[in-house]
Amino acid sequence: MTAEEKGWREISIAAVCWKSSTEFLTGDWKTYKPVRDLEKCTKCLLCTIFCPDGAIHWKPEKEDIEFDYNFCKGCGVCANECPVKAIEMRLE
Repeated sequence: MTAEEKGWREISIAAVCWKSSTEFLTGDWKTYKPVRDLEKCTKCLLCTIFCPDGAIHWKPEKEDIEFDYNFCKGCGVCANECPVKAIEMRLE
């Protein structure tokens, strides 16, 4: 970020951010974070499909999913869409 650019904390309320979330870390926006129960999770990958921020990734080398908390905004869509309720939203 250059000296002329403002971070999200400096822009006016309701102003539109000019960068995509892949260029701009948005994870510190969240109050709640998703935490997965490994015993309940069936790895159906619906959380990766429904995440509006693309913050949940399938890692084939690990055969598992990972939450990227640098981009997760804590919206809870993943927890709401999980068919086995393996994701719980916890206060950060």
